[in-house]
Amino acid sequence: NIFKDEEKKILQVKYLLEKLLKFPLPGGLKFADSAGAFHYEESGKLLSVTSNRFIHWSTSGDSVQLVEQSLDTNLLNNWVRLRFNHCSVLPGGVSIQETLNNVVILICTNQSVHRLLLPHPTRMYRSELVTELHMQSIFTDVGKLSLQDSAHSAVIPSQVGQAGSPHSCSSWISHQGEAHYALASPAGGIMVVTLLPHDTPGSVSVVELKQSSMMSRLSGWMPSAIRGDQSPADLVLSLAVRELEEDSFIFALCQDHRLRMWSLREQACLLEADMLEYLPSCKGVRRLSGQGHRLRLAFSSTTGLCLGVYLAVPQRGQFTVLQLVATDNNRYSLEHISSLLSTQETLVDFTLTSSDVWALWVDESNITVVKYINFEHNTAGQWNQVFVQPPPEEEVQIGVDLDPRETYLEVLFSPLRFTASAIVKALQIYRRGSERISDVSWEGLKKEVTQAVETELQSSVTEFEFSQEEYRQLQVEFWSRFYSCCLQYQEAQSTPLGLTVSQHTGMACLLRKGFVSFLLPCFAVDHLYLSYEQYLFSEEETPVAEDPEVSRDVLQLVQCLRLVSDAVSPEMAYEMEKALDYMQSPERAAELVLENMLCNDSDNVIVDIQNKLQDIRNPTAAMMVLLREMDLETDSELGQGLNTRISLSQLYGSSSAVSLVCQAICHVAMTRALFCRDLLILQKLYLWPSNPGFLFPECLMANCQFTQLQEYVRLIGPWCQVNIGSCRFMLGQCYLANGEGQKALQCFQEAATEVEKEEFLMKLTGSEDEESASSPRLQYYNKVPEPQ
Repeated sequence: NIFKDEEKKILQVKYLLEKLLKFPLPGGLKFADSAGAFHYEESGKLLSVTSNRFIHWSTSGDSVQLVEQSLDTNLLNNWVRLRFNHCSVLPGGVSIQETLNNVVILICTNQSVHRLLLPHPTRMYRSELVTELHMQSIFTDVGKLSLQDSAHSAVIPSQVGQAGSPHSCSSWISHQGEAHYALASPAGGIMVVTLLPHDTPGSVSVVELKQSSMMSRLSGWMPSAIRGDQSPADLVLSLAVRELEEDSFIFALCQDHRLRMWSLREQACLLEADMLEYLPSCKGVRRLSGQGHRLRLAFSSTTGLCLGVYLAVPQRGQFTVLQLVATDNNRYSLEHISSLLSTQETLVDFTLTSSDVWALWVDESNITVVKYINFEHNTAGQWNQVFVQPPPEEEVQIGVDLDPRETYLEVLFSPLRFTASAIVKALQIYRRGSERISDVSWEGLKKEVTQAVETELQSSVTEFEFSQEEYRQLQVEFWSRFYSCCLQYQEAQSTPLGLTVSQHTGMACLLRKGFVSFLLPCFAVDHLYLSYEQYLFSEEETPVAEDPEVSRDVLQLVQCLRLVSDAVSPEMAYEMEKALDYMQSPERAAELVLENMLCNDSDNVIVDIQNKLQDIRNPTAAMMVLLREMDLETDSELGQGLNTRISLSQLYGSSSAVSLVCQAICHVAMTRALFCRDLLILQKLYLWPSNPGFLFPECLMANCQFTQLQEYVRLIGPWCQVNIGSCRFMLGQCYLANGEGQKALQCFQEAATEVEKEEFLMKLTGSEDEESASSPRLQYYNKVPEPQ
């Protein structure tokens, strides 16, 4: 154990050192990591060069990592990392735009601005019909470019009396081909650095956009920049830019909770609005300086330019959607569309589309939360839940009859748990960086991991003889150590940085530190099973049944399934999964799980389930609806759609798309396996011998009278010798009602024996008369069933 603890500390120290090495050298600042994405204009056009093609990036310290991905074609040389020495990439410091001939990447650090011109995919492949399975990425020849080329880079000039460096940025390409960089000045206001078109000689130009802020002194007036204010009111927190009518409009959300719109052409502020006016209650908020405010833009031909403003108010946040409206004489105003209350989690990023707000949060447990909401047609203000894949389990359940090595390998290399890069990094740390791993395929990695752990285990064994159990414990210890290392790297790579939604295809992606998560549409039955209870309030959330009565029953049944799922312990879930692997009866496995739930129901979960079951009018019909929805073969529209798409051989033909589809199918299969497990357990609870009234709620009062009667007979049995046959018969009835047939049969036989004794005694005493034939004890005797 001491060795295990020390080894774990070493792994943690190495992990921290690796993160510290990413900090920029003196002279640069450290900003939070960020991410973003660019979608080609024709990414939604089938069979085009840029079909289902996009670029995503992430920033960390002094480096930018860019990856180009396609779901239709495998892209070669599609990854590049750019490093800017002694600098830090600004938040929002990366943007990508496409022109007719080029893809332009604009990068802004706290000390410099850069422009990279790359060939457009349509210029690399002239043919409109793409049939190749492999294509070159636009990053193929990026190594030939210089980040310090004077025609495509410039040092940010320092301003007189200004201390510090920019802390936020937004960049864009104008219609004339100029590269503009809007920088949030630390003294307030905005500084715009402009690079002339790449084929035009000239120098860099700088424009400062700032409110006329002056203070009165006895000797006259003094500019606030010279005065040295540390927190000016117009300090910009978030920037966004849109070109309209041959002018660049710069939108700035400032520390004083105001939104300002600047015209670059006129170098003037055309619009100013107080965002606190859209808060229902802003008492005390005005005195606080805004720190976490965010601003996003969305443009469409139908709605025009919309602005999404997030106000980070303590204990509550709010999204406000506004529309820019042009009036006479080049005047502009903002029209309020919607105000949406935020949740209590910490906002990481959000994006605005022409109809929805998509938001990314992290809760108190560091769990990623993604939700979206329609800002025009959602009167209830209810956010739609997105089901994010949970992180891997912190501990691996190992059966007493299973090999630890095989169990850990199965968990490590099963779908939806670990990425190959996380396993590679863990393997490098575990090997103490002794050699480079060349084969990163799943099979190759599995061999490398097995060899590394087994070699480490064998080198630690000092005794020549030990028992099989001791060797098994050593296996668990070493495999657990490697597994915990994988968990650390998987957690680090899973850190959410950004969110992107394509306006051309509707594809939504969660941008993480080490990989990208695609958000796919969810089937109705999976949506119901995965939703939390607060998202199942109304019958409108149940699109699986037209009859409102059936919809209500389905909702109640799904809520019962969620309670069952929460009550199943990890140990019992593992036992049931193992039983199914061994081809044992699912019904018997469900019975064992239910018995465990009944014996360990300290939180009265079974009672809660029973209460909800009583409200289901027709449980059989509700179950049939859910089972029908899980049968994909009954969905004729889906089948027709698949047949149509399969004829397009190039669509979703890349290895990334194949992996995406396979993981999606795997996730659906795993979800529905859990669904069927919980439904089977619920059915067993319906038919449980001690709960005969579940199917017939009107008999529940009668689960209760039999139980009370059984307890009464048991209490009077030791001392009451009157009508023993009747008592035994009633006890048999109780056993029969509770499903204990053997005990019931024994009681009936004892009752018959007692009645025969009473009849024999009555004959001896001569007390038998005609009325005795109708006495209760003879009636009971006549109703005793024949032994089976």
